[in-house]
Amino acid sequence: MEFNGILNIDKPEGITSHTAVSRVRRLLGVKKAGHSGTLDPLATGVLPIMVGTAVKVSDWLTGHNKGYLAGIRLGIETDSEDITGKVIAAYNGTLPSFDDFKRAAESFVGKVQQIPPMYSAIKKDGRKLVDLARKGVTIERSPREIEIYSINAIQDGTELFLEVACSKGTYIRTLCADIGKCLGCGAVMSSLRRTKVGNFTAAASIPLDTLLNMSTEDIHGLIMPAESIFSDMEIVTLPPFFERLFKNGAPVFVHKLGRSDIIEGVLYRIYGSEGFFALGEAAVIDGLDAIKVKKFF
Repeated sequence: MEFNGILNIDKPEGITSHTAVSRVRRLLGVKKAGHSGTLDPLATGVLPIMVGTAVKVSDWLTGHNKGYLAGIRLGIETDSEDITGKVIAAYNGTLPSFDDFKRAAESFVGKVQQIPPMYSAIKKDGRKLVDLARKGVTIERSPREIEIYSINAIQDGTELFLEVACSKGTYIRTLCADIGKCLGCGAVMSSLRRTKVGNFTAAASIPLDTLLNMSTEDIHGLIMPAESIFSDMEIVTLPPFFERLFKNGAPVFVHKLGRSDIIEGVLYRIYGSEGFFALGEAAVIDGLDAIKVKKFF
């Protein structure tokens, strides 16, 4: 039985994303497998795992927007910006009110510059920042533009949470720390659950432990086709002649397909006699609207 597609896994706390992928790879007996973006051991939630030929869509899946539910603790700062790190500062004053916390959090909505944390998988001169951080080394990092689409501040008894929708590359630990700096009291991330990656949601995910106890036949029925991550793109179906041309790398002129609704710069799902096989990008070539190859799958 072949396994090619995407499994929407709910990663448990206490293991790395790499460990989760390794367990799925061994379970299914596949050579190729990968994930859509690292979740720290502290974090739980949505971890789409691509197996078999679906690893080809990894670059596209990691670029999807994400959703998180994060616990945040005011009044302390750590070297890792989360609760697992070494405390480097503690605030002795009166902590801000919930309303002040809410206003500070909401001020981060929009496009903002964020400095990646030292405790991250980003590489500098071939070395991961986290490896340097564990040796006590801190280096200068350039800020990166991210976008926070929405933040909902939540109070549950004495605990505070942030419900965040954001772009790829956003570090929620750093967001918590930055909110703490904005309030003047410091803050760390105390918990993290990823609730969404693109169209993959926590509600539809499968706990990793549950998956490991399922039969391969049942697992096969849970695997989603790789093309499912492109469900928001329109379909262009090529007749056999143009399919052959396209598969050889040649652009296809839109007027020959009888289409007048193709928009320059937009990506399309390309289908042929055996279904989905590529992404195409609309472009103007020699003054005519055409679709050129973007990526084969």
